[in-house]
Amino acid sequence: MNHRFASIRYSYIRSQLYGLFLSFIVLLATLLTIYVLLEPTWLTIKGIFLFMFLYFLVALIVSIYAGFKSGGDLKYRFDYLSTQITQFANGNYQSRLHFQEGDEITRVANEMNALGEALQDQVKSLQRMADERADMAKNSYKTAVMEERQRIARDLHDAVSQQLFALAMFSEAAIKQLDEAPELAKKQMMEVAKAALQSQTEMRALLLHLRPVYLSGEPLDKGIIKLVNELQQKSHIDFQLSLPDNLNITETIEEHVFRIVQEALANILRHSNASKVVIQISNRSDELLLHISDNGNGFNVDEERKASYGLKTMKERSEELGGTFRIRSSEREGTYVDIRIPC
Repeated sequence: MNHRFASIRYSYIRSQLYGLFLSFIVLLATLLTIYVLLEPTWLTIKGIFLFMFLYFLVALIVSIYAGFKSGGDLKYRFDYLSTQITQFANGNYQSRLHFQEGDEITRVANEMNALGEALQDQVKSLQRMADERADMAKNSYKTAVMEERQRIARDLHDAVSQQLFALAMFSEAAIKQLDEAPELAKKQMMEVAKAALQSQTEMRALLLHLRPVYLSGEPLDKGIIKLVNELQQKSHIDFQLSLPDNLNITETIEEHVFRIVQEALANILRHSNASKVVIQISNRSDELLLHISDNGNGFNVDEERKASYGLKTMKERSEELGGTFRIRSSEREGTYVDIRIPC
């Protein structure tokens, strides 16, 4: 309630009432001074207070209406400015404001329109730079493949090799305890099964990165469908896809989006333990919208964002195209990734 009465509209009403109060005091003092000094026959105390009461009543109604009307018009214009800022924050730089009043607010609106044009030009420059980088990346494909192999080799050494070592240790211990302590051996075999499942999941995620870096001429929707079909054959995850046909986007955007989806699925395989994954792509208002969600374990976004190589890569690829990257997650409530890319 206090926040509501602090709005511009009620500030105008308060200023009108303040003016009414001052004019009421001045007029009352003037009439009383005339009555005391000159004592005209036509002016009486009763007449003064009757006139002041009627004046106050009429002026109160006029002040409230004028303040409400003037403050309301100003509030609507500020609301338009706020909506424009929200549009810019969401990556919609084509939105424009049109005011005819010619005052300071119109000047601010024109400056915001100029800012939108500058941001739109910047997005085009970023996408042009992304196209140039994509061409350079294709020319240096062998170097990229070597770097990818080295990174996967490090992942194999850090994750899978350690898990296989633990698998061998548990197996040897179980064999030794099989005759003397069968219950302990059973427990250790359960650990073996758990470690084997984790190694299998990690290997699938690594194999996902071994796919070609580029779509190799395929459209984005077919590349994602092929990727999901391969994963469905090797996992128990239920994939739900919503992909439009004939997306009118550049080859660079297709490749970046494909790699973002690939990275997101690798993270899901490794960490989420999800049973359902949703991938949605849509075109709206000259924007490409990408949504990826799962019903897995979830995580603390603030802690994981700093440490996760995959999240950093997805965010960097989005920003290279002038887009926005948002991720929401909490423990045991799944993960939601939303990306907007201007087209």
